[in-house]
Amino acid sequence: MRHDTRLSRMLHVLIHMDRHEGAATSETIAAMLGTNAVVVRRTMAGLRDQGYVRSEKGHGGGWVLARPLRKITLLDIHKALGAPQLFSIGLAGDNPNCVIEQAVNASLAEAMSEGEAILLAKFAKVTLAALAEQSSERWAQASNCAAAMEDF
Repeated sequence: MRHDTRLSRMLHVLIHMDRHEGAATSETIAAMLGTNAVVVRRTMAGLRDQGYVRSEKGHGGGWVLARPLRKITLLDIHKALGAPQLFSIGLAGDNPNCVIEQAVNASLAEAMSEGEAILLAKFAKVTLAALAEQSSERWAQASNCAAAMEDF
């Protein structure tokens, strides 16, 4: 089964956009993601509609952030992407009159609902600025490792 990676990919794009000077074209973003520019435009339009990015027309135009990363959370982007389903587990519906299926479905639905609430609460606490900071720290560590290997 294929996973929905839109949230991860858009978080990645938005942090790159923050570090990129000037606007990022749909074509540039598409090349980075290995997808089609039309897919990027459609996805970015949803983020634009929610006020997270804006498009600039003309020469040097493209997509730019409309808010600082510290004012955008994982939950914001999750919602802007249409709140994709968080879990791939589904409930059975083959025998809706079966009391065993009903009990199993009720238990699974309750657990998934509780898990989703916890996950979404965590998403609300994590800003894109925090992710950008973590990536900078990882970059510094990787650079230190590379420098140490050169000396080896």
